[in-house]
Amino acid sequence: MTEAAAATAPTTPIFNIEKLYVKDLSLEIPNAPGIFLERVNPQIDLQLQTQAAAVEDGVFEVVVTVTVTAKLPEQDKVMFLIEAKQAGIFQVRNVPAEEMEGVLAVMCPNLLYPYLREVVSDVSVRGGFAPVLLNPINFDAIYQQQKQQAQAQAAAVKH
Repeated sequence: MTEAAAATAPTTPIFNIEKLYVKDLSLEIPNAPGIFLERVNPQIDLQLQTQAAAVEDGVFEVVVTVTVTAKLPEQDKVMFLIEAKQAGIFQVRNVPAEEMEGVLAVMCPNLLYPYLREVVSDVSVRGGFAPVLLNPINFDAIYQQQKQQAQAQAAAVKH
């Protein structure tokens, strides 16, 4: 290794996907079999959450969790409930501290979300329902909104 390469190597940012996997998956159909006789399109409620945690130095697990609840409109009767957690192990090194949060809150979820969409669609079909097609999500916009809310709350506490 040349001197120049040795001098720059430790500071070169590293981002590697070590593993992508379904961490948790559940399908509940509490009103089966009668629910399959209903001919009404369900109302879909979607809850999304991301979290990141260090596994070891420079290695992080990021999990995107989605909960999809399909209810019959006007009856409040649950057709099905799907909860899926798509996870990944990422090696992230030599990234400035001020950028690390964005990598874990935006970049990693953007990589995981297409897999999560596929899992949810597949599970709904295997459960006997039409596929649930999750809309694309702008994780950057969510991250920016959360930062603004945190800053507003911090400012409110100071006053």
